[in-house]
Amino acid sequence: MNDNYMKIKSFTRWWRFGIVIFCSLLFAVACHRGGSLPVNNQNINTACRQVEHAAGITCIPEKFERLVTLDNFENAIALGIKPIGAVISDFSSSWQDQLTGVTNIGTIGEPNIESILALKPDLIVGSDYQQKIYPITSKIAPTFLFKFGHSGQWKEVFTKISAALGKEEVGEQVMENYYRRLAEFKQKMGNKLSNLKVSVVRVYPNNINLYLLDSFCGTILQDAGLSRPESQNFTASEAQKLFGNPIQMSIGNELIEKADGDVIFIWTAENNAEGNQTAKVNLEKLKSNQLWKNLKAVKENKVYFVPNYWIGSGMLAANAIIDDLFKYLINTP
Repeated sequence: MNDNYMKIKSFTRWWRFGIVIFCSLLFAVACHRGGSLPVNNQNINTACRQVEHAAGITCIPEKFERLVTLDNFENAIALGIKPIGAVISDFSSSWQDQLTGVTNIGTIGEPNIESILALKPDLIVGSDYQQKIYPITSKIAPTFLFKFGHSGQWKEVFTKISAALGKEEVGEQVMENYYRRLAEFKQKMGNKLSNLKVSVVRVYPNNINLYLLDSFCGTILQDAGLSRPESQNFTASEAQKLFGNPIQMSIGNELIEKADGDVIFIWTAENNAEGNQTAKVNLEKLKSNQLWKNLKAVKENKVYFVPNYWIGSGMLAANAIIDDLFKYLINTP
């Protein structure tokens, strides 16, 4: 009888426990279906600001010291904040001097969760491409994910990150400096500005891409007052309808005349050494192509090879492009 009593008591205990779990699940589902944004309350006992972002609402600490960036670290550095961890790739080579002491947390699009956890961050920032790992990162530290449609929206992203990090005034000063440098560029270009058509070309292993008005570099060229060839004079919405891509279009060698301009900026960077080497081989083939040799910019020796920050998306890259505009369009005879 004692054995039966103990079995009944044990069964009752587990039955009650099952009801509690079931009710909890029902409550969670009901909340989810209610349509409200998920809230990260990790810092509920510390001073923080409720900020709505691409993945929900996060209470961002007023004071943080250990920032991890899941994507572009440039904007944080431009705001005077060095992250303790970031994705550092071949595309980061231009900023190596500013990455001393920053831990590499993985590859683009695939940050390493274990590495992030080991750093013990008190704030994590990334783009909405990282939503799949948001449930995990938000348990590690408050996580802010900004919406990122394409690289031409970089200024809006910079403004959002400035606000999220509590650096609005610094961000405004950085942006003012960006426009100040462009104003100086326009003043030095003078009358040449309105007549110059600038082409932007990237050599892939298997094709050539032209970068359009609302690409990252395209927006900077617009801000600099520079015109584009008709073949590249498409807005993001126009390009999306025509080419299925808001910022670039692909052409074959037979259409290389579309790459012409008074000036051509060109690069070959790929995501890996093998792809980059193939692109360089294709570039040499392109340079031997008679159609390429017939381009105006080629004949006038106005083809300039630039680093891969021309397809960046942050403030450091934007200022580096401005450096190139001064270097090649003003300081080059």
